[in-house]
Amino acid sequence: MDSNLELCAVIADRIATNPHKRITFAEYMDLVLYHPEYGYYSTQAVNIGKQGDFFTSVHLGSDFGELLAEQFAQMWEILGQPVPFSLVEMGAGQGHLALDILKYVQQRYPDFFAALEYIIVEKSPALRQVQQERLQEFKLRWCSLEDIPNSSITGCFFSNELVDALPVHQFILEPGQLREIYVTTEEGRGQEAVDTKWLLAEVAARLPKVGRRNILDSEFSHSPTPPLPHSPTPPLPHSPTPPLSDSSPSPFVEVTGELSTPKLAEYFDLVGIQFTENVYPEGYRSEVNLAALNLLGVVADRLQRGYVLTVDYGYPASSYYNPRRSQGTLQCYWHHQRHHNPYINVGRQDITAHVDFTALERWGEGCGLNKVSFTRQELFLMMLGLGDRIASLSHKEKSISQMLRRRDALHQLVDPLGLGGFGVLLQSKGLRQTESSQPLKGFTMLEQESI
Repeated sequence: MDSNLELCAVIADRIATNPHKRITFAEYMDLVLYHPEYGYYSTQAVNIGKQGDFFTSVHLGSDFGELLAEQFAQMWEILGQPVPFSLVEMGAGQGHLALDILKYVQQRYPDFFAALEYIIVEKSPALRQVQQERLQEFKLRWCSLEDIPNSSITGCFFSNELVDALPVHQFILEPGQLREIYVTTEEGRGQEAVDTKWLLAEVAARLPKVGRRNILDSEFSHSPTPPLPHSPTPPLPHSPTPPLSDSSPSPFVEVTGELSTPKLAEYFDLVGIQFTENVYPEGYRSEVNLAALNLLGVVADRLQRGYVLTVDYGYPASSYYNPRRSQGTLQCYWHHQRHHNPYINVGRQDITAHVDFTALERWGEGCGLNKVSFTRQELFLMMLGLGDRIASLSHKEKSISQMLRRRDALHQLVDPLGLGGFGVLLQSKGLRQTESSQPLKGFTMLEQESI
């Protein structure tokens, strides 16, 4: 087990101090990914990209950011060229997307650049440091959403592959009712106090014998293949989370209990899913992303006039909670491989879950956000000019090999089975009728999909 021992101890201590000797999976996932010292995004910031655990659209070149900049420039025009026009990027990764956007706007739209205020909201201290180093030639502001006053932003809040990494609650259908999945230890399972010193000693004792890279070798190949993009289409259904064997020990186990909050049941009322129907098998499990709704509510409060753009992989609720997708969408990324076990490689692997776009749309409506459109990344980027970029390749590239590499990167952005299958949701607030009636380039002549 290649786990961060300090992080395991932190989690075990959190379990031990909980009156029920357990924590929700959402709390576990939050610690694993976002603990300021030991979380994945604090310690593994360099493991994102073509050489890391996974890659995103921004790691395929500057085209994704430049095409987004085209859309942002039009938004500025539609809103009457306000000064400032605030772009608030939430979860900016290593800063590549911000750099691509700012460079392109500076070169192509100098008036827009002069009016632009770029704000980054980033939870990870390690990633914030990487961003500040990469973007030092530009004037930006880093802050939390809480630091932004209500109704103070005219512009656009946007994110690319952020919502999928927010902590999710997990649930399971047990006879006749929804039950939540909690994380505990073997000791906690028996409602006993958790000895964190025992935990560290036990894990440390096993590590030399097991090794730090061999745990998954029996299940996943470690051939030097390229890292995976965050996949928009896990198999339906996929296999359950593989059980932990003696050769892959974990200090954490799952237990089920009553729902930790009534908001979980209310969530399914929001998206129109009824688990009382007989079509759902006993043992059906999936996720609920309450953090996404909380985030969207805060964003709606901060936005006075403008847009919210969400790019991520996911489904409408009817597909997300398909009875055949009986094990949910939770995925882990580790050493170029995707698997479904979040209790190994603790703090060393990314954990994600797909986005329920129906929930974002309907919750947004209750927060004052109007749905403008929903489409797929492939269509969005093509309407913004990616097709023209593909057509002009042979005239711009210096060599055949360079042209082929660039063509491959552009095609990956619109591959319907990969990044091109991502959802793109646009919401707005405070627009005048004349403004809301103007079609945006990325959504022009596209029928809105139902989510």
